[in-house]
Amino acid sequence: MARVLAIANQKGGVGKTTTAVNLAASLQATKRRVLLIDLDPQGNATMGSGINKSDLERSIYEVLMQECSAGDAILETPGGFHILPANGDLTAAEIALLNAENREMRLKQIIKTVDADYDYVVIDCPPSLNMLTINAMVAAHGVIIPMQCEYYALEGLSALVETISAISSTLNPQLQIEGILRTMYDPRSKLTLEVSGQLFTHFGDKVYRTVVPRNIRLAEAPSYGVPVLQYDRQSRGAVAYLALAGEMLRRNEQRQQAQ
Repeated sequence: MARVLAIANQKGGVGKTTTAVNLAASLQATKRRVLLIDLDPQGNATMGSGINKSDLERSIYEVLMQECSAGDAILETPGGFHILPANGDLTAAEIALLNAENREMRLKQIIKTVDADYDYVVIDCPPSLNMLTINAMVAAHGVIIPMQCEYYALEGLSALVETISAISSTLNPQLQIEGILRTMYDPRSKLTLEVSGQLFTHFGDKVYRTVVPRNIRLAEAPSYGVPVLQYDRQSRGAVAYLALAGEMLRRNEQRQQAQ
């Protein structure tokens, strides 16, 4: 059974989609079978994975609306991992799900039909706490929270933690914070170091030791429709996401051994 990870933060511009795409590519590079689910109507993860969202015959929208199966919509990306792509049609799903039966469980039911084919399912959530994000958290085993080390990020983090706790206590008892990832990290900034210290104080081992630095290659890669690992494997961004995948895999192995 695949381990399902939601990449979530209601604050935009924190590297959420960058993390989803490049973590999927990095896990694929370690010979894991990976499915990336683009659950953001902007379709940035789809485009950043090398799939043109304008040319889609089927997307996650049709799957959520039960118009086709997940297998009918899944595509293989140039990076080797698979993707359930998205485009602007997904905006309509947010509204349609509000009145749908088992509305919070749709994505979980979808993943169940394909999870035997994968080791990891990575979900790129929209930058808001809406019905799509709730679906992702109900389906997930853990939430990875990318965040910048700045003051306002801490405020947003507390709201997200409350949401995770609420879903864990009602809809998905297995849900937990998988890890907090510090993105656009600049160790020269005093504020970065202060916020980083607060994160370790409050969340301890939940904070990944790996940090993702500000890196121009990470910003450039999506415009070429490839993960940074394909665009410039030697870049600091590529090295950081490979390190993140390695740290995550080690943690999962330790968790399994402890069970």
